Amino acid sequence: MHIHQELDTRGLNCPLPILKAKRSLNDMQSGQLLKVVSTDAGSLRDFQAFARQTGNDLVEQQTVGSEYIHILRRR
Repeated sequence: MHIHQELDTRGLNCPLPILKAKRSLNDMQSGQLLKVVSTDAGSLRDFQAFARQTGNDLVEQQTVGSEYIHILRRR
């Protein structure tokens, strides 16, 4: 999987990870992948809702230690 952009939102709480991801996705081309790394446990549910509402594809979510990784495909 080729990640086109990575966004570090460690230490930020809702809604900042979503807002920063939205801004990054707006600057990307359709089909490109954005990786977001967060420490906010609520981000798992937040990114699922964000993907449904925006039409971007939530390709993968994983928890690695205390970090939550979200991979989104730009619509």
